[in-house]
Amino acid sequence: MRILHTSDWHVGRTLHGASLESAHARFFDWLVETVKQEAVDAVIVAGDVFDRAVPPLEAVQLVDRVITALSAHARVVLTPGNHDSALRLGFGQDWHQERVIVRSRAAEVGEPIVLRRRDGSAGAALFALPYLDPELARGQLAHALAGREVARSHEGVVAAAMEMVRAGHARVDQDLPVVLVAHAFVAGGRASDSERDIKVGGVDLVPSEVLVPPQGWQPDYVALGHLHRAQFVAGLDGAQGGPVMRYSGSPVAFSFSEAEDQKSVTIVELDKRGAGVKIRVLPTPVERPLAVLTGQLAELLGPAYAPFREHYVSVEVTDRVRPAEMVARIKAVFPWALVCQHKPAVASQQSEIDAASRRSTAARANPVDVVGDFLTAVTGQEMNADLLAEIAAGYENVRAVKEGAK
Repeated sequence: MRILHTSDWHVGRTLHGASLESAHARFFDWLVETVKQEAVDAVIVAGDVFDRAVPPLEAVQLVDRVITALSAHARVVLTPGNHDSALRLGFGQDWHQERVIVRSRAAEVGEPIVLRRRDGSAGAALFALPYLDPELARGQLAHALAGREVARSHEGVVAAAMEMVRAGHARVDQDLPVVLVAHAFVAGGRASDSERDIKVGGVDLVPSEVLVPPQGWQPDYVALGHLHRAQFVAGLDGAQGGPVMRYSGSPVAFSFSEAEDQKSVTIVELDKRGAGVKIRVLPTPVERPLAVLTGQLAELLGPAYAPFREHYVSVEVTDRVRPAEMVARIKAVFPWALVCQHKPAVASQQSEIDAASRRSTAARANPVDVVGDFLTAVTGQEMNADLLAEIAAGYENVRAVKEGAK
């Protein structure tokens, strides 16, 4: 049985205002061709198909086209993530069970899906957990568990769902390998800057042992969604022939914290239950690379940084004084610059700012000193008498206006 695991498409998302539609379209073209060339039996999309609950029309059309194309070559299983609307993504899910399966209801997590190979034979038993919002899902899960109370936490709802999965597994051929799909923040996973916070009561983590207990019943492969970096979790990489737990990661970078990440999809090969899992990672195409550039402006605009001029870039200028027309000069050389920041290279910048904050607190009786300390901290230059005089004059003008308005 050969499965392609992907997740976190976030179709409709932008990168600091730049459209990613062409990047998604390129990935989808590549994905369909890969499914054909690799003779994939099933495609798993582990949540966050769209970037928001009500996606733009263009995003819906793009996803409609790729799912239609994929389903011509393989069975497709989708689950909603925390960015999706489970109701909207699951609309019509009872109509198209043959080639496209959407599992969006918490009460159905224990219903097995028998994935078939291209020759029609049974290849794996799959159980799909959508993103389980603790407040919304606990009632549905409690009802399915005969009214037993479910804890209001990510761990609580996933643990309850796993009870239903284990019960459901008793109804399928025990020789079939078990694939578990889940959209959650599993403890041990490495996050990036582009995931949405899903904390409830200050806790967003699900212990890995909830999905793969160290003893007893275990899935063969856990296809995770939510974190955007491709990675194995909790040391479960199949090296010793045991279960594998993996985030496929997003196929497109959504933040500059992912600039160095290799985006990919995961090819999973399964034989019989407990016989081990084979993993191959296929890098996805890159529409436009990302880079974070740091240095003095003259250096950044010079030939040493020429290779990055067609990248999406985040530029941090370290000159002690903010250069004149800094942003315009950067964008003249880097047309795809999405972030331009002045971050002067002051020794122990953060400690300087903290010290300035402490001095400002002690000097609250003199607002001019407060402003002067702040400007010193962010520019790295001490305020001279002329600058302080200008600050004082501005302060007095503002105070006079406010006093006159009373």
